[in-house]
Amino acid sequence: MPSALVNTIKPGTFSSVPQPTLPTADGTLLLRPAEPSDADAVHAAFQDPALQFWHARTMDSRDEALEWIEEVLRGWREETAAQWIVARAADGAPLGRMALRAMDLVEGVAEIGYWMLPEARGQGAAPKTLTTLTDWALAAGFHRIDLLHSTHNEPSCRVAEKAGYALEGTRRSSALHTDGWHDMHVHVRIQDTRA
Repeated sequence: MPSALVNTIKPGTFSSVPQPTLPTADGTLLLRPAEPSDADAVHAAFQDPALQFWHARTMDSRDEALEWIEEVLRGWREETAAQWIVARAADGAPLGRMALRAMDLVEGVAEIGYWMLPEARGQGAAPKTLTTLTDWALAAGFHRIDLLHSTHNEPSCRVAEKAGYALEGTRRSSALHTDGWHDMHVHVRIQDTRA
């Protein structure tokens, strides 16, 4: 049955162009497309117990990291997700990942996902690059960006707040982690349509 809705974001908006590199406002960090050379850093990231706990995913080999990178690149081509490696601008060294997950071009909504390598945490890289990605996504036509995290994940709550994501509410018992069901905070940034 056909939809009565017109796409908020026209299909092909992303897949018809190369994925951009996004510098932070101060120029110290970049969000750049993933490359096969990032495989070692991605594999190392998934060995971190904190990342495994919050993301409930393991990665056992460099080959799995390469498969993950190909999946990331395919998301851009298929316009289902857009993921970037967070890197230092000075040398391109990977520090983490920022993503628009579950992109819905009809409604213009997506969900943020991110992780940072242990050595990059607590230095402001996450809120800085989250702000950069969010500003890009809203300018690209997304209407609403959701950020969900466990109510027990206080660092993610601080990142969301620093990047201007308002706390909208709590989804009770809505995400399964390795230790059971977690309540999830829902933070949101919405396109200002009042202008």
